[in-house]
Amino acid sequence: MSHLAAVCLAKGQPFELQTRPTPKPCPGELLIAVKSVALNPADCIMRAQGLFIPSHPTVIGFDVAGLVLEVGDNVPVNTTDDESSPSFRPGVTRVAAYAASFWRSFDPDYGIFQERCLVPWQHAIPLPDTGISWNEAATLPVACQVPLNAWDLMGIPRIGEAPSYSTSPPVGKSDVLLIWGASSSVGSMGVQTARLLREDPASSFAAVYATAGAVNMQFVASLGADRVFDYKEPGVVGNIILAAKKDGLVIRHSFLATGKLESCQAVLKAFLEDYETEKEQKAKIASAPVIPPGTEIEGIETMFVFPSLEEEERLAQFQYWMGWPRNNLANGSIRPSPELKVVGKGLEAVDPGLDILSRGVSCTKLVVEISE
Repeated sequence: MSHLAAVCLAKGQPFELQTRPTPKPCPGELLIAVKSVALNPADCIMRAQGLFIPSHPTVIGFDVAGLVLEVGDNVPVNTTDDESSPSFRPGVTRVAAYAASFWRSFDPDYGIFQERCLVPWQHAIPLPDTGISWNEAATLPVACQVPLNAWDLMGIPRIGEAPSYSTSPPVGKSDVLLIWGASSSVGSMGVQTARLLREDPASSFAAVYATAGAVNMQFVASLGADRVFDYKEPGVVGNIILAAKKDGLVIRHSFLATGKLESCQAVLKAFLEDYETEKEQKAKIASAPVIPPGTEIEGIETMFVFPSLEEEERLAQFQYWMGWPRNNLANGSIRPSPELKVVGKGLEAVDPGLDILSRGVSCTKLVVEISE
């Protein structure tokens, strides 16, 4: 069997549509019939610069939604109606998935800009039977994984898990979780997950603060941010600091979805003295953008958001990160965000879609419909 793929021949070149042999899933893997793909800034960088790609030709892409066609050995397949654990039934289960290309040396079988692709089952979100379209589903994997990864990196206890403190538990809730760049896809899902952390009685977070452009502030507030600040305001750093002090709160955790690292650092630096008795603790920033060299500040730890490079640990991480949206989509705690825009149909639309993304979009997730 064979299928059509948008093949990346070399860095800086447009994709070429080619026929590729359809692979068989190895143990622990799914073969997916691709229905929709969402586009990410990393796709643009990889197409232009060949970032991370050891050799060409290959197939790239991260966010995919589709139907499970085949499963390898050791994949959970539940033939009953029990939905308490993930299961993947060929011809039945609809999934959204995060591509594993990076961890497979960019073997083209694991890229998602094609009609068939392979993913580890831990990278996949089994979708509800109704209520979410292929296009909406394709926007979820990266958007969910990045903020959940950020919370784990910063040592924030997972929702529903009791926290462990090196000293004594905080009296009441006193912390702010700051999301910078909250109208992006990972930023908007960061707000939604942060809202659930704020609502968790075991969490120390009392409020969610966020930044966005002026036209997107109301949208970010609708996702659950308690305060939203215009990042273009010259005094935005001071405004955030003043608001937290007025609320009687401290800011020592920030997720930089997009924007300037130094702005996050300036906010957190203002609160270092508020918890200086906890000498072993630092303020923490989890950054989705790559961290520039030479930007360290004493008392603030900045971490690049990325999964473990060790296979077993990474699969365990993804099993949680992809299982979490499955449950919260079903109970309505989260929704796909921001608004999606379909930029074309068929694999031939991927290249022009990336061109649009390269020119910049705001509060929008671009999607290509691959098949019905």
